[in-house]
Amino acid sequence: MYQDVVDLRAFYQSPLGKVAARLIRNQIRNLWPTVHGMEVLGLGYATPYLDPFRDEARHTVAIMPAQQGVIRWPRFHGNHEGTYGGNLCALAHERHLPLQDASMDRIVMVHVLEHSDHKRHLLREVWRTLAPGGRVLLVVPNRMGFWSRNDNTPFGHGTPYSTSQIRQMLAENMLTPTSAVTALALPPFRSRTMISLLAAMEKTGLKCWHNIAGVLIVEAEKQIYAADGGNQAKQRVRKPVFAGNQMRQNRKRHEE
Repeated sequence: MYQDVVDLRAFYQSPLGKVAARLIRNQIRNLWPTVHGMEVLGLGYATPYLDPFRDEARHTVAIMPAQQGVIRWPRFHGNHEGTYGGNLCALAHERHLPLQDASMDRIVMVHVLEHSDHKRHLLREVWRTLAPGGRVLLVVPNRMGFWSRNDNTPFGHGTPYSTSQIRQMLAENMLTPTSAVTALALPPFRSRTMISLLAAMEKTGLKCWHNIAGVLIVEAEKQIYAADGGNQAKQRVRKPVFAGNQMRQNRKRHEE
């Protein structure tokens, strides 16, 4: 079951949510240092992670699942706080994304896979919309982490995963895993003092106990050969062939 979009927004507006978003964004940027001239999609509640791409990518859009709800994004425009400058976010069913085939170069998935009841269809839609050589980045709760055991954060809801589970799921849906990192090394503290410690100790924590970090960040690339083999095989035989007649014709040509 999806978390409500209002609850997700409230978390990311809190001190803990702001720090968590910043730490996860740092890891995303390490994996994707540039998206210049690319088409970027945020799927799920990914808007806290899309702002760094807006001025760099050719287009940056967001889609939120129907069961989660949608909030207009971006919230502010220019220096006029509280005003809207257009909308780049849409509501759609996870099994039918309103995007053309091979139209996206990069897709960021946050707060979506762990809640979906149609994971296979969702990942196949991601594959369909990715351009050849396109990449997807999944941010999911770590099954071994402290955050997945705390209901006070969005990462404590839904199904947590291990890295091997995510890799297998991606491979089964024609997406080749390429990189995997973690984020949120310390538990989700509530006091402001401990939240500051969370940010200061992130690098040290990831070096010492990255296996129990709060979230997994897994990158995968679209496979374009997996769907072509069957089509090529079908094209070789375009009409039925009767073995007896074919054998007689071949023998007759051989005798001539």
